[in-house]
Amino acid sequence: MSTLWADLGPSLLPAFWVTIKLTFLSAIGAVILGTILTAMRVSPVKILRTLATSYINVVRNTPLTLVVLFCSFGLYQNLGLALATQGSPTFLADNNFRLAVLGFIIYTSAFVAESLRSGINTVHFGQAEAARSLGLGFSDIFRTIILPQAVRAAIVPLGNTLIALTKNTTIASVIGVAEASLLMKSTIENHANMLFVVFGVFAIGFMILTLPMGLGLGKLSDRLAVKK
Repeated sequence: MSTLWADLGPSLLPAFWVTIKLTFLSAIGAVILGTILTAMRVSPVKILRTLATSYINVVRNTPLTLVVLFCSFGLYQNLGLALATQGSPTFLADNNFRLAVLGFIIYTSAFVAESLRSGINTVHFGQAEAARSLGLGFSDIFRTIILPQAVRAAIVPLGNTLIALTKNTTIASVIGVAEASLLMKSTIENHANMLFVVFGVFAIGFMILTLPMGLGLGKLSDRLAVKK
């Protein structure tokens, strides 16, 4: 046991810190792209609706592992897209981290868009009609009337998407990002006789990350819920 903690202890917090950064940066990007996709999907312009719908359907039905591998092998190794300064001593680690974030944004934004669309369905159609009768354009209606109400109604599904994203960050290990699951794999290789202890440590770590999210977002949903 002491040998396990001697190997695991110094690396545990840095590994989970990478997981937190992956989640935070990916969540911001996914919310931005997901909001844009939602606006396109409810837009009066048919080509925008078609593009957004196609993107969401394709991405939601593609395994996340393939999306992350596409970013690493397709964008970087085949197309030469580098997201870090080449020649830097930490180039490979930085580039893999940012490619993983890009993959998570691409994937999670589709689920964010679906969550927001479910929230939009709770907004009464008459509000948009009334705004149009006052001369407001689609962008103004979406930004000031529809989206704020949709977000309030979609907090719970958005929270579930955030929790899923936190757990999905384990996929980043397939391209060598040094987050928690990669550390877990290397620890198991070196301490196979303590398999259940290692699993328990990392399971508790992820619970510490995800449980407060669920509780906090649940309370926020109750607080901001539309009273009927």
